[in-house]
Amino acid sequence: MNIFWFRRDLRLEDNVGLYHALNSTEEVLPIFIFDEAILSQLPKDDARVTFIHELLSTLQKQLNLQGKSLAVFHGNPLEVFKNILAENSISAVYTNHDYEPYARKRDKELNQLFKEHSIEFKTSKDQVIFEKSEVVKDDGLPYVVYTPYSRKWKEKFKTISLIDYPSENKLDKITNHSYPFLSLSDIGFEASKIKVPPFDVSDHLISNYEGTRNFPAVKGTSMLGAYLRFGAVSIRKMVAKAIESKNETFWNELIWREFFMQILWHFPHTIQKSFKEKYDAIQWNNDETDFKNWCEGKTGYPMVDAGMRELNATGHMHNRVRMVVASFLCKHLLIDWRWGETYFAQKLFDYEQASNVGNWQWAAGSGVDAAPYFRIFNPTEQIKKFDKDWKYIKKWVPEVETSTYTQPIVDHKEARERCLRIYKEAVG
Repeated sequence: MNIFWFRRDLRLEDNVGLYHALNSTEEVLPIFIFDEAILSQLPKDDARVTFIHELLSTLQKQLNLQGKSLAVFHGNPLEVFKNILAENSISAVYTNHDYEPYARKRDKELNQLFKEHSIEFKTSKDQVIFEKSEVVKDDGLPYVVYTPYSRKWKEKFKTISLIDYPSENKLDKITNHSYPFLSLSDIGFEASKIKVPPFDVSDHLISNYEGTRNFPAVKGTSMLGAYLRFGAVSIRKMVAKAIESKNETFWNELIWREFFMQILWHFPHTIQKSFKEKYDAIQWNNDETDFKNWCEGKTGYPMVDAGMRELNATGHMHNRVRMVVASFLCKHLLIDWRWGETYFAQKLFDYEQASNVGNWQWAAGSGVDAAPYFRIFNPTEQIKKFDKDWKYIKKWVPEVETSTYTQPIVDHKEARERCLRIYKEAVG
């Protein structure tokens, strides 16, 4: 018997690793492991855990129609596999690549276990079109600026074919087993009140994407993030959709995701340290009261407050507003980008480590392809450009034009001058 281990690929359709497992000569045990090391850091009503369980439940229903089922475990992956190996004769374990540092360390340990049992560990590329060092400069070094990376990405893309992996056609190869399908309560969690909205890649949305995506009061973004993060949709199908629609902007957004993934692969230290080392010399103010006000959407800057309240209430924040609130935290409040990155990691249902770290470092000026440190968003001017009718702001900050609304916790001009001084002292 072989195992297919679902991870960031929670779908039966066009799943590369699952396709290879089902095309092997052996029957396949499909499993998912709720990793206790990850879950122990999360609130018991975490929206992402609920979303993952909903996706697994969808898989289970699809498999039940075929008289099959998914085995769901909770624990340390190494211990889970030791138990499975003790109870079964396993020839190979199939899965898809995961590129985050924690996952790489976990897979290295598991590969050692499999070797000790003469089990093959077969992993496939599934969640990206190009991974690791597949798109690099002519000298073999990784790109650290998006535009030339995207240019090379598109050149390389012309030389390949988008292959479909019809993994859904061979589900009869899945073995019958007696392992359980754990409920949320079985793993110590409860259903979140926050629901991940459906994604939208309709022709209407994509054809209007360029003109609407920057306006938070308009439903102009695809909401694909969480679905790509957990592999509920195929990246190959989404890229094909972007190309078919001839919308370069939508396509570029998908490439940005892979740009940040290859940055994290080549520079895993950027989770904790600035990509541009000298930026770690910045003397952050790190005022805890200011940070609390930022977290709660009580800064006295309407777009910042609207964004943070949207995040706290829904687990989502509009992309344009993410840039505004991140710049405000780092530049106006002089609070370390790592504080903001951690808060987003706790709250965002579409949290993706590579993109989150990459975008926060961009906002702080310390990352790859970053805005120069002297570029400081004026949160009031951003309203004029992107929410001039105050529709978005009034939705989330209903008291904004009343005497009860918070006074600004910093003065824009003074904060800007302080930021420029502190940054200049650190980076010259």
